[in-house]
Amino acid sequence: MVFSSITFLLYFLPLALLLYYVVPAKGKNYALLFISMFFYAWGAPKFVFILLASTYVDFYLVRKLDKQENTKLRKRYLAASILLNLGLLVYFKYAGFFVENISTALAQLGLMEIRHLNIILPIGISFYTFQTLTYSIDVYRKQVRPLEKVSDYLLYIFLFPQMIAGPIVRFSSIAAELKSRAVNSENLFHGLNRFALGLAKKVLLANPCGAIADRYMSGDLSQLNSGEAWIGIIAYTFQIYFDFSGYSDMAIGLGRIFGFQFPENFNQPYISKSITEFWRRWHITLGAWMRDYLYIPLGGNKGTARRTYLNLWIVFLASGLWHGASWNFVLWGAFHGLLLVIERAFRGRTITSKLPSAFQIGLTFFLAMMAWVVFRIEDFSKAQVFYQKLFSFSFNGPLNLGNFEIFSLVLATIITFGPWQRLRLRFPKINSSLSVSLLSLRTLALLWLSLMWLISSDFNPFIYFRF
Repeated sequence: MVFSSITFLLYFLPLALLLYYVVPAKGKNYALLFISMFFYAWGAPKFVFILLASTYVDFYLVRKLDKQENTKLRKRYLAASILLNLGLLVYFKYAGFFVENISTALAQLGLMEIRHLNIILPIGISFYTFQTLTYSIDVYRKQVRPLEKVSDYLLYIFLFPQMIAGPIVRFSSIAAELKSRAVNSENLFHGLNRFALGLAKKVLLANPCGAIADRYMSGDLSQLNSGEAWIGIIAYTFQIYFDFSGYSDMAIGLGRIFGFQFPENFNQPYISKSITEFWRRWHITLGAWMRDYLYIPLGGNKGTARRTYLNLWIVFLASGLWHGASWNFVLWGAFHGLLLVIERAFRGRTITSKLPSAFQIGLTFFLAMMAWVVFRIEDFSKAQVFYQKLFSFSFNGPLNLGNFEIFSLVLATIITFGPWQRLRLRFPKINSSLSVSLLSLRTLALLWLSLMWLISSDFNPFIYFRF
């Protein structure tokens, strides 16, 4: 079940809100835990008990860790927690990938191949793992105190607005809210407003752009002309942004409805003037996680220049693998890592840094778009064909875009690069009855338009659902 589905919008969410708001304050955590468990079990009934058992064991491992004064014992409990959580991730997400590559290598040597593993990936396993790791590591670092009740820890991990696709919510950021939070009409109002904005981005912008991208980036790529290839990658560049940022907006809005303050995850990444800035604006919670739990422990930028560059490469290779168990994601991460190393090596002394801002933004957008090609097309030979089509400059033949598709691309461009989008990042202040009325009308209009689109179309993919 995804947030942009009829089932969620018309059935699950109204019933969840009714249950949550009618139960007394002491029972709200239990009600929300029940809602969250039902939500996850709906999409992954085979895995819910595995993750439940793992979370339960991890809770007591961290409790033992916190009570220990002996450093060696603390490290052992931390190692046990990390192995438990990373073990699940490695098995479900990467075991098949590793076996397949080992089998291919053995075949090249003329040795017996290994039978490939067919393992089903639990939804949200990457986000689940990162959140459990932040809890155990932060307790080990004595930055937070562990929870007293296992039910509260289960709620933190399974909290349905953010478990499937983020943002990555660190325990320290909502520890207080797990114990006590405001449940009132203001949070409900602002949460619904933000949810409606995210839903509209997903349904009214990402979906139309996704339909265009699928037309030109799937099937027989050798039949494309350059115009179709460029329209395809531009459409996908918009799709993945509005798809993921829209889902993050919906998660932040739902969190606010239930009294939680989730961190922002996007801040106009396509207006960045460099790839370094791009990664400060794109998937902000992932970048912050990688910085604090991988880059800094590796040494960050405190060593030699070569060591710093190596640390950057490791971080972005890991970021690529985090997105998927496939070499195309590794290549995508390596490409971004290379660009970051180059930018850091020159530290603003490149020719482009002297050029107008519009050119710097255009170049960064172009580089990000080129990287999205291998993110979207997993087969290297097909990706190579697509790159050839982009730069063959054979613009023969019509693009076959409908009026609505042209309108969607133009609207996506305006919203992406428009200066007003930054106003979305903060919940607006209610300072008059007029502002309440206007925001209410906007929320209702966006919800109605989104519902009409969903009812009239069966095209509703979600890119980050598998991560």
